[in-house]
Amino acid sequence: MLPHSPYVAKEEAQRFLSKARDGRVLVVGDAMLDVYLGGSVDRISPEAPVPVVRVENEIAAPGGAANVAAGVAALGGKCRLVAAVGTDESATILAERLDQAGVDSGDLVSMSGRPTTKKTRILARHQQMLRVDREDPTPMAEEDHQRLADRALKAVEWAEALVIEDYDKGVVDGALSRQLLSRAKARGIPSVVDPKLRHFFDFPGATIFKPNARELAAALGLEREPRDEATLHPLLDRLECDCLLLTLGEEGMLLVEPSAETRLLSPEAREVFDVTGAGDTVTAVLAMCLLAGASVSQAAYLANLAAGIEVTRLGAVPVTEAELVQALDGRYTNGTTGSTS
Repeated sequence: MLPHSPYVAKEEAQRFLSKARDGRVLVVGDAMLDVYLGGSVDRISPEAPVPVVRVENEIAAPGGAANVAAGVAALGGKCRLVAAVGTDESATILAERLDQAGVDSGDLVSMSGRPTTKKTRILARHQQMLRVDREDPTPMAEEDHQRLADRALKAVEWAEALVIEDYDKGVVDGALSRQLLSRAKARGIPSVVDPKLRHFFDFPGATIFKPNARELAAALGLEREPRDEATLHPLLDRLECDCLLLTLGEEGMLLVEPSAETRLLSPEAREVFDVTGAGDTVTAVLAMCLLAGASVSQAAYLANLAAGIEVTRLGAVPVTEAELVQALDGRYTNGTTGSTS
């Protein structure tokens, strides 16, 4: 395994980012509303041995596939998000937040009797203490899912890049993902897939298949996360993908390409504050760079750099083009353009 050398000069990165502006990205997957309740703790409840959080602020933001869409918009792209929501207040708030982020909420598909997926994180002094999920992960009614699938398949004809973001909440299934990827392949547009375990082997034809190491081990029935060439390279054929980008959390990412030795993209040397949304940021940057003509390795390098920005702040906050350029400025100014390990 080789350390990942920088593939992108600053001027080249700026060219990709400039070309990506107004690029059309279709995101299909599980959208959710992320809510952050922040406050302070100064006592233990007399009812049970648990801390009492005095809520001082509340923030609602796009999460899951919606956060990927917001990430595309933050980089100057045009994004359509096809996802399921309920007919509840959370759906209204999510649509408002998407519109504010520059993402048209018109492709959200409302489904009665099914709640909008909502994750509420409770924080004290910026430390996450508890997360409460409201969701219905069971399969959708066939008629409802067909409405969503029809909209997604039509939207592929508009797109210059496709993202499938599966959080296992009911939107993505094998039939839809195969049809989407087949149409993307026929049109010659790149695709990025972020899978979950249930449909792990249902994404043939993806340009970049981006699981985390734990999910990959579970899908393969392995006790340990695979890192070796002998295991990873054959997976390109088994998964029927062009490239595999395996995320390793705080250890970075592994890039597996058919004609190159596996490379490690080491995490940026930044203080990790909150990893929420880092994977979504990587996905958004990959899609935007690929549609602008970057190679997989170049896109992965810039996505890794963006993830290093994302983890330094609280919550899922999309990384902008200006921030990415500034991070590149810092690397070149500080003379850190050599190989990392």
